Amino acid sequence: MELYELSAKEIANGVKEGRFGAEEIVRACIERMERYEKYINACITTTPDDALKQARELDARIKREEPTGPLAGVPYFAKDNFCTKGIRTTCGSKMLADWVPTYNATAIDSMKRAGAILLGKTNLDEFAMGSSTENSIIGPTKNPRDLNRVPGGSSGGSAAVVAAGYAPLALGSDTGGSVRQPAAFCGIQGMKPSYGEVSRYGVVGYASSLDQVSPLSRSVEDLSIALEVLAKPDGNDTTCDAYTRPKFHEIASSMSDLEGKRIGVFEGFESDMIDRKLFNALTEAAEHCRSAGATVEPIDLPLAVKYGVATYYVTALADASSKLACFDGLRYGAHVDGKTLFEMYVNTRTENFGEEVRRRIILGTCLLTEGFYQNYYAPALKVRRKIVEEFDALFERFDAYLLPTSPSLPYPLGTKEHDPAKLYLGDIFTVPISLGGLPGINLSMGLTEKGLPLSVQIVGPRYEDAKLLGIASVIERIVGKPKVAFPLEVA
Repeated sequence: MELYELSAKEIANGVKEGRFGAEEIVRACIERMERYEKYINACITTTPDDALKQARELDARIKREEPTGPLAGVPYFAKDNFCTKGIRTTCGSKMLADWVPTYNATAIDSMKRAGAILLGKTNLDEFAMGSSTENSIIGPTKNPRDLNRVPGGSSGGSAAVVAAGYAPLALGSDTGGSVRQPAAFCGIQGMKPSYGEVSRYGVVGYASSLDQVSPLSRSVEDLSIALEVLAKPDGNDTTCDAYTRPKFHEIASSMSDLEGKRIGVFEGFESDMIDRKLFNALTEAAEHCRSAGATVEPIDLPLAVKYGVATYYVTALADASSKLACFDGLRYGAHVDGKTLFEMYVNTRTENFGEEVRRRIILGTCLLTEGFYQNYYAPALKVRRKIVEEFDALFERFDAYLLPTSPSLPYPLGTKEHDPAKLYLGDIFTVPISLGGLPGINLSMGLTEKGLPLSVQIVGPRYEDAKLLGIASVIERIVGKPKVAFPLEVA
């Protein structure tokens, strides 16, 4: 096995035990990145020199037998909406193309304290608004499993670097599926924690009532280790709950079977709602749960599935419109001159925001105006509450439930970017979980005969992330961990 194929757990153990050095690991990942990045286009900014410096410093500390963290020597990437001190943070937008933060996001500081080494910032749909990572100042990211297809979005760059073997871990943000869907498309594991589990301080957000910092990896074990590092109370984020977190990794790794667990399987499909291969993957995951000792029963989610997408986009777009109002070219963001103050605002926002961001700002602003607010936004908040109640009732009977992550396999580049309705409908199985503040994990279920990733989504009650990770780990042991992608076109 090559060094770049190792998991985060294997790297941290190997570095601590002296079987290889952090510098050796980092060099292997850099070489992998340099070989494939020109084809995949997953990174906006890379920091190889700084990473090597950190690796050498860590190796020196280990020689002195100084204590190290749980991710000692583990290379990782962060989505380019995470603030990084001294490293530009663009959000994939002309509006922030040259912005260099003076502070780190809490998640970045947490990873640094744990010993992880940042290799760079990954591509994303502009301001995390998209599902394909095609709308960015550096152009589209390509799927390492098939370079002619999208990697999903908006955290497509983070999913691609993990799938391609640039690093075993990456950080993304998940608002309505922006980590789970690219994880599904790239054939890796990705988790959206419960809302309030992880601090979002220093992450340029999309919708504050929905956004969550989320890890991606090639194993459930690495997800649990990363979550244990990230999930801490933070006074800088008032939405980050102050409760004492459990030992996610210990709890998840201790679950050997699913005896006594009740697992629901979504069966409320309408015709042509989901690709047949993904339906078969869902059925297979349910059988694996049965073989591991769980009681498996069919469920339906009529409100979540029927009204989830509409409810999500009404609430999220209104939130986005408010959040992005600060980018006026005077206080925040790149400036474009105009003859009047109004003209300056128009020029700045027209030239520096991309088409999809402008669309969402306009729609969100409309939804908050008199008339639209009463007719759309206020009812959407009521429907969201009903969806939460539907989930609450479900989890009185079940420990977790299975449903697809995406209704489709990864699709060819350029086929949906000009059809927003089709893109939005691709979120039908992920956005309800975000509306409910629930934890959800995309679990790789292998590949089709053509090498395209199969997946399933596992969802649990809020703040029972550890148990959900345990259930996912049991299924993963049966299915097997996803491997690094090797694009045949450039091998």
